[in-house]
Amino acid sequence: MWDIWWHEVLAAAALVAVVLVVHLVIKHWVLRFLYFVVRQTRVDWDQTLFEAGAFEALSYLVPALVLYQGARFFTPVTTLQQGLLIAIVVILVLAIHGLLNGLLAVYNQFPISLRKPLKGYFQIIKLFVTLAGAIIIISILLQRSPWYLLSGLGALTAVLMLIFQDTILSLIASIQLLGNDLIRVGDWLEVPKYDADGSVEEVALHSIKVRNWDATITTIPTHKLVQDSFRNWRGMTESGGRRIMRSLFIDQNSIAFLTDKDIAHLRGIALIRQYLDAKLADIAEHNRSAAGDPDITANGRRLTNVGTFRAYVDAYLRSHPRIRQDMTFVVRQLAPTPQGLPLEIMVFTNDTRWAVYEGIQADIFDHLLAVVPEFGLRVFQTPSGRDLARVSLGN
Repeated sequence: MWDIWWHEVLAAAALVAVVLVVHLVIKHWVLRFLYFVVRQTRVDWDQTLFEAGAFEALSYLVPALVLYQGARFFTPVTTLQQGLLIAIVVILVLAIHGLLNGLLAVYNQFPISLRKPLKGYFQIIKLFVTLAGAIIIISILLQRSPWYLLSGLGALTAVLMLIFQDTILSLIASIQLLGNDLIRVGDWLEVPKYDADGSVEEVALHSIKVRNWDATITTIPTHKLVQDSFRNWRGMTESGGRRIMRSLFIDQNSIAFLTDKDIAHLRGIALIRQYLDAKLADIAEHNRSAAGDPDITANGRRLTNVGTFRAYVDAYLRSHPRIRQDMTFVVRQLAPTPQGLPLEIMVFTNDTRWAVYEGIQADIFDHLLAVVPEFGLRVFQTPSGRDLARVSLGN
């Protein structure tokens, strides 16, 4: 009896020693040699694949197989073999996960990954691999065939549908979003419902990560983007122009016909000199055939300061080097409001970068606000406390 026990102890010690030697050889020699080889190649994808961890996980597979085969020679082996089989399944699952991570990292090195992010699909594959591993582990513990367990999953379909409801919805949403090219990594996304306004950093299976312009991060469930509305500013970026749409509110009490003195003054502005000459000739031709007393301003046509200012704004923007002339270009009056007469500008800048765009827009309206008095006009502004104080003091 003691001889048998002693032989089993020696055999077990020898088996453990062999396993340790195999592990050390693979870990410190084989893996290092493989890493040296991939570093010598001219491409980067093999190194990325190696560093993902798949090969490191597989390095534990050979010692586990050696230990499993050696355990068959011992008498109380059922529990030990089950544990080793489970360990082998776990190692294989981790190795496949590492391989998928490496493949995804390699794919993300190519520009197409920005237009077609595949992280969600890789997550689905990893989920199925994990579920398959879990089924195999349960079958090992129950000593049943995996197909026996799969045959019983039909009765659990409703439960599984409930458990993986969000995953299924997210998968369908990912296919719709990516298939229709509705969202890419790097897009400027605006989702008011979730207070998201920033750049898309990651498109995953269950969520989309948006880095807002205030440096906060918002995660949005993928399937919610299909259910709710969102704004993608990619079209603006790709067009090469960003819209300026803003109004100047003219005080209607300052609107008047231009006198000869006003016209002589405004002719000194080079941008509208040609406009004034053409307009005055057209008005003179029209008024020669007009009925009524020509000294009465209501008879015939006259130049107005607001119309001339609108022509100046149009000419100023036409000559502006930062305004796109091949895109929508409108300078118009809107319906009068209690805040004055809106003079709306709708043009596109030739630079879509936010900071540059804001600078162009500010420079344009700085100039227009400063030049308004040249036309005898005033910009409307709600009376402030200082204005009311002047009225009360009689100034």
